[in-house]
Amino acid sequence: MSESSVSGAGGMSVAAAFAGMRSVSPVTFRAGCPDCRGSFELAAAALRLAIGASSRTTFYSFTCPDCGASVRKPAGERIVELLTGGGVRTLRTV
Repeated sequence: MSESSVSGAGGMSVAAAFAGMRSVSPVTFRAGCPDCRGSFELAAAALRLAIGASSRTTFYSFTCPDCGASVRKPAGERIVELLTGGGVRTLRTV
């Protein structure tokens, strides 16, 4: 069965559903720096996510574009879901 012949619940083929898509907008995340108190948007490539065995070892990090400070913040389940869904590089620690 080809992609163009598969139809979803609405009776639309996969090819027709994706026909209008040309490109995906880059994902950006709002963040803030505790050192300089700057507020800014970061691309997924500017963030790193570390998923550990507990909430104490699960965090995301980035470098503040305003002051250059290394920032590390805790990441709960919702933050992990948003960051991984947005393409942030993830490191799983043991």
